Amino acid sequence: FFFKQKTAYEIVDCDWNSDVCSSDLSMIPIGAIDVENETDFDLDLDSYVAQTRFMFERLRLHPGTDVSICFVDEARMSQLHLEWMEEPGATDVLSFPMDELRVPEWNEHAEPGILGDIVLCPAFARRQAEAAGQSLEDELAMLLTHGILQIGRAHV
Repeated sequence: FFFKQKTAYEIVDCDWNSDVCSSDLSMIPIGAIDVENETDFDLDLDSYVAQTRFMFERLRLHPGTDVSICFVDEARMSQLHLEWMEEPGATDVLSFPMDELRVPEWNEHAEPGILGDIVLCPAFARRQAEAAGQSLEDELAMLLTHGILQIGRAHV
């Protein structure tokens, strides 16, 4: 959706048409977690992949679930905010859900799918972090959690 190139990701080829037994973890496909940094901020993209994988496990999403995460500058975030939310100016995080994913019942297996796109603005987040007295890394981790849960509220 927003990406020119992938800079950090996890993906394994898988057969979506086969039944996967949850007791054999080696047979469960790993979905793509695409992360791109379009900013000048030096970000640890692998930490955001790990955080997203952790959240997927806690939300009981299928390990084959895909999501795209993009860090953008304030100009790009302002464009997206106006285009999709009809509000001027940058914001900290925007989430765009894709597939209609749902949390499975305890006796069901989760279905694979595409969770959506999450766009974060480190420059905006830095000001929020300073006001809250916390690090930019902690603020971005909180915003990523918020972005995943925003999609989750609508679709999980």
